[in-house]
Amino acid sequence: MDSNKNWREDLYVIIFQSDTPAGRRFDSILLLIILASLVIVILDSIDSVHQNYADMLAYIEWGFTIVFAIEYGLRLYCSPKPLRYAFSFYGLVDLLAIVPGILALYYSDAQYLLIIRIIRMLRIFRVLKLSPYLKQANYLMTALRGSKQKIVVFLLSVSTLVTVFGTLMYVIEGPEHGFTSIPKGIYWAIVTLTTVGFGDIVPRTPLGQVVSSLVMITGYSIIAVPTGIFTAELANAMRGEQLQHDCPTCQKNSHEHGAAFCSRCGNALFKKLE
Repeated sequence: MDSNKNWREDLYVIIFQSDTPAGRRFDSILLLIILASLVIVILDSIDSVHQNYADMLAYIEWGFTIVFAIEYGLRLYCSPKPLRYAFSFYGLVDLLAIVPGILALYYSDAQYLLIIRIIRMLRIFRVLKLSPYLKQANYLMTALRGSKQKIVVFLLSVSTLVTVFGTLMYVIEGPEHGFTSIPKGIYWAIVTLTTVGFGDIVPRTPLGQVVSSLVMITGYSIIAVPTGIFTAELANAMRGEQLQHDCPTCQKNSHEHGAAFCSRCGNALFKKLE
């Protein structure tokens, strides 16, 4: 019983902890296998390669799927809380690395969903000790959360605009000019408002061209709005991090932006480098 427990503990250290030599080797090998699997999926999507090597690539991909399935089973086996791991972010990603390979038995094109394994490359941040980059990513997530309501309002406003413009163009141009329905007009309005301009549907009447010009001008005026909202929230998030710097003397944890001395005790907030 004790030997089985020790085996599980040793396996847990190897699989889940990257701060040991064995754990780093395991994660490094795993990342190489994930990368090789992605290369196989990409090569298989090339028609000439698929026609000549489809069977061989399928066998190799099945080998990768079996390896990932064994790895997932070992993670569940040695984890102190298997359900917690199974429903964690990495647990779900590890499971998704296996599911497309099984689906490919019933639907051949499902094998290309295996490209989702690239998400597993996020483990490289842990293996290579890139946690400072994750901290920078937290700024982005904080900014996204802070700007969520503003962006939702913006998207609702844009949705209203494209619906109005699309309906208006359907009435003005009509089916004879390609605007066969209101959804088709909305599609045209989205393409025009975002300044993409595929050119598959174009207004023919003078009034339609006037409306089209108005839509394009409106698109240029609002296209930078979400960028501005996000940039402002990102600046707030980074400034908020600076404001949370603790005073080394009295431990006060909030200060004005750019402050060099604590407003409570007067001591320097940052130590000078010798």
